[in-house]
Amino acid sequence: MAVLTQAEWEDCTARFPNAHILQSAAWGELKSDFGWSVARVARSDSGAQILFRKLPLTFSLAYIPKGPLGEIQDWENLWPEIDQICRQRRAILLVLEPDLWMKDNAAQFISPPQGFQAGAQTIQPPRTSVIDLSGDETELLARMKQKTRYNIRLAEKRGVRVAPSEDVDLFSRLMVETGSRDNFGVHSPNYYRRAYELFSPGHICEMLVATYQDTPLAALMVFRNFTRAWYFYGASNDQYRELMPSYLLQWEAMKWARARGCFEYDLWGVPDVEEATLESRFLEKSNGLWGVYRFKRGFGGKICRSPGPWDRVYNPPLYQLYRWWAKRRSVE
Repeated sequence: MAVLTQAEWEDCTARFPNAHILQSAAWGELKSDFGWSVARVARSDSGAQILFRKLPLTFSLAYIPKGPLGEIQDWENLWPEIDQICRQRRAILLVLEPDLWMKDNAAQFISPPQGFQAGAQTIQPPRTSVIDLSGDETELLARMKQKTRYNIRLAEKRGVRVAPSEDVDLFSRLMVETGSRDNFGVHSPNYYRRAYELFSPGHICEMLVATYQDTPLAALMVFRNFTRAWYFYGASNDQYRELMPSYLLQWEAMKWARARGCFEYDLWGVPDVEEATLESRFLEKSNGLWGVYRFKRGFGGKICRSPGPWDRVYNPPLYQLYRWWAKRRSVE
């Protein structure tokens, strides 16, 4: 068994040009600074970056976010090495959230790999909206809802300006304000600072800030890897909301991604219900991801769902305790 170094893993991921950014070496380094440890294994046709989170009594949780690399039929040769690492680190289970989309959002088209079962708890949002960045800007705008196009132009006409920034402290303050207003948890300022430090070299990440008359109104961090881009973190305050700064901010992030060769832009998370339910209920619901769905739907993305999570169990008694905890948490 050979556990790869960061540099070796970077060489490995370069062979997989469609790899998800959560399988990048930089993402592993980010998580290792905030409570996780990392192990990486690879073969010629596949590879996996595994994150480990400590649990009580020297046990751990193992997690493969948006991996393994390679085609699903090539993963089989990885599992013996992954099992060995997981057992060495006393993992009670391995959670796998693959970088796949279900055909027509139907789970039966993608079965868990042998040795896995349907999981108890998602870690990343399983359902999202993915925007096609192909064509020119006129075509991209034409795929959006009419109201979203209107709001983008309104922000431009009223004098909202979007520009890159390195002010992570400002970004963190906006995140705290947004989290407090919309009732969701946010990372520490050090987390956003470290993310920016790791990903901004090479224009893998950009922080964009929307301002009006020198007053910051909204900000986001956009990430890219090869030909894909993701909107992970975004925030706004309550000033001049009638100027629609967040719409122009997303538009500029999409243009940033297009200029760097990206063909898709993932808005990263919508409520995990069927599209028909999304469309029939978004006006009446505002909790959780419902609060941002009305905004995200206007950009004309395609609703996609990942299969999983899939669990590989190493300690059945403790796994049952984990499932009980996950079920209780989902109810709460």
